[in-house]
Amino acid sequence: MKILLNPAYIPDIATFSAIAQHEVCWEVQDNFQKQTYRNRAYVCNDRGRHMLSIPVQHVGNKQGRLNKDVKLDNTYEWQRQHWRTLITAYRTSPFFEFYEDEIAPLYEKQYDYLLDYNLLTIETICDCLQMDMPAEKNTVFEANPVDVFDGRFLVNPKGKLNFDQEEYNQVFSDRNKFSPNTSILDLLFNEGTNALSYLKNQKLTFLNA
Repeated sequence: MKILLNPAYIPDIATFSAIAQHEVCWEVQDNFQKQTYRNRAYVCNDRGRHMLSIPVQHVGNKQGRLNKDVKLDNTYEWQRQHWRTLITAYRTSPFFEFYEDEIAPLYEKQYDYLLDYNLLTIETICDCLQMDMPAEKNTVFEANPVDVFDGRFLVNPKGKLNFDQEEYNQVFSDRNKFSPNTSILDLLFNEGTNALSYLKNQKLTFLNA
């Protein structure tokens, strides 16, 4: 089954489980929507669930702005802040040092467009997981796509996702309860070389597959 997915910022585990188990076509023709995983992600720190948010440039009250046209707001040092947060949250995790040199470049160079940056974060994670980066992108927007499962709802954090995720040991599990469906980085830094097998073994009930 092929799934249509929005490229999110360091996507969550549900999304990456879908990528690991199915063919993927990227949605690159849709409109940008605020407060979605297009420009935010959740990681775990000593206080629990923590949101990383990428600032984007605003264009007044213009409606219907294409996601591929959204530019990053680099007047604010968000990359430096995100990387510092990741270091603080995961420096004691079993595999942070193992993947640090691959992840760090995402936060060292400025990028222009949100969509391009999101695809780069996904490609980087795929390299870490030693899996192929899906290359197919759609060419037109379809509200009701055919011949592909519409998984674009995964980019929307609102609503409860039917994802019975297997728990794994998180860095601060001694003081916080398990935080489900965080960014793929949480799984990568905690499970390392076992992460891909973990993704392939998750039940994707939310896909009705």
